[in-house]
Amino acid sequence: MEQSKIEKIKNLPEYQQLVKERTGLAWKLSIAMLVVYYGYILLLAFDPAFFTAIISGQYISIGFPVGVAIIIFAFLLTGYYVRKANSDFDELTAKIKKEVE
Repeated sequence: MEQSKIEKIKNLPEYQQLVKERTGLAWKLSIAMLVVYYGYILLLAFDPAFFTAIISGQYISIGFPVGVAIIIFAFLLTGYYVRKANSDFDELTAKIKKEVE
């Protein structure tokens, strides 16, 4: 790609908005996942008895459904990012392409 096109893209308000929104969302989702994951690890380290407690009437400890919930949470975060990328980010990208051409 020509240097002039690159500079033109970088100076577009739509491009700057895209970068700002995408970066902000990536940080928010990363922090959310880190808080959940490290919260799990810290709880496991400082209160291991919590995860070994048996769910009433079941043969499963609390640790298993909590671990599954963390995996589901990660899938939900991924789904949210994909939905946002396919709607808002793709729309901004299309505007940028249209202005550059």
